[in-house]
Amino acid sequence: MQESDFTSNFWSIYITVITLGGILGCGVLLWFSGKTHAMTDEDNTTGHVWDVDLREMNNPLPRWWVGLFIITIVFSLAYLFLYPGLGSYPGSLKWTQTGQFEREVTRGNEQTAPIYAAFAGLSTEDLAKNSQAMAIGDRLFMNNCAQCHGSDARGSKGFPNLVDANWMWGGTPERIHETIAKGRTGIMTPMAAAVGTPDDVRNLAHYVLSLSGSPNDSVRANLGKSKFAACAACHGADGKGNQLLGAPNLTDNIWLHGAGVESHIVDMITNGKTGVMPPWEDKFTPEQMNVLTAYVWGLGGGQRAPQAAAEGG
Repeated sequence: MQESDFTSNFWSIYITVITLGGILGCGVLLWFSGKTHAMTDEDNTTGHVWDVDLREMNNPLPRWWVGLFIITIVFSLAYLFLYPGLGSYPGSLKWTQTGQFEREVTRGNEQTAPIYAAFAGLSTEDLAKNSQAMAIGDRLFMNNCAQCHGSDARGSKGFPNLVDANWMWGGTPERIHETIAKGRTGIMTPMAAAVGTPDDVRNLAHYVLSLSGSPNDSVRANLGKSKFAACAACHGADGKGNQLLGAPNLTDNIWLHGAGVESHIVDMITNGKTGVMPPWEDKFTPEQMNVLTAYVWGLGGGQRAPQAAAEGG
């Protein structure tokens, strides 16, 4: 495919010609059917006879049928003048699917504003205790988040479990809100070149397995310990991760991208991995963001904000 395929007007002109040609063809066919008469006998038949008494008449088209046909043609032309349908022509009303969607979302937000107004000023902890807020949060989650994290929020391979206490980017209300609003991009860069030989990579994989108490070859793990220096910048010297970088904790035996076995870890070290959580702040209102944050925080693994934790003793 060439760049000209995206900048040329050919397809716009092609669609316009085909569309208008089809409508014009229908009109011409209707006109000819009213003007052209077949050879008929004196009894107004065409001479075609079936089963002795069944004869084909040469009657004109029914007026109601012709009228509906004309209405259809006029409606088609009017529609194509008002709405997009002729290639790149936007229509006189400038209607778009995006614009229609945004108007409906705005209308829906205006209708639900009084409901969310009742939650104004409530902290995340208080919202998580509000049954009405959590019912709304459940609907928001099911309609927008469950496709990746699952209807039970327990995630799957490549999609984090939201009901445990393991948080790559932090589980405080502020961090959860930031994750939902801004999205996250987790990047594990290929590290095989920095680690050394393929055998060094295998040794490092066994050392990583040993950090979480997973089955490993202790000899290889000891040999791979020194190679972990290449990983410590992100995962920390103790392997407990860094939530500011989204570097996972390697000591808790929770494996986001597959079970803790040598082959998976070797593949991760060799090829790296990129995970993307898209941003949602353009879709949700601030009030919806607060409710959804409280819902996710209240699923079971949310962490208290540092200040609230200190005040709580």
